[in-house]
Amino acid sequence: MEDEISLYIPIGVKAQNELFNGFGKRELMQSTVGSLLGGVVAILLWLSSGNVALTVVAALTGIFGSVMMCTKDQSNQSVVDQVGNMIRFNRNQQIYPYRMMDEWGND
Repeated sequence: MEDEISLYIPIGVKAQNELFNGFGKRELMQSTVGSLLGGVVAILLWLSSGNVALTVVAALTGIFGSVMMCTKDQSNQSVVDQVGNMIRFNRNQQIYPYRMMDEWGND
């Protein structure tokens, strides 16, 4: 046992290139969709109220909010990923019916 082989496992190595820490191409596409939805909300606000300041604030909030929700944290999860996991969990089977039978198989 004197000749132990040590294994070097690097930490912080990412599977894909990232634009900045926790934000890669996939997150860019997700935030683009979120920004477009925020832009649609801003346009609807502008058409209904005609207030330019409210429209600009709504558009910028949509952009910054979508980038923040798509950026991954240290556990490699973003808010969008966590919500998707919660939805997937709720769709799974939650009730497992059990019927007790005789332990020894005697009827």
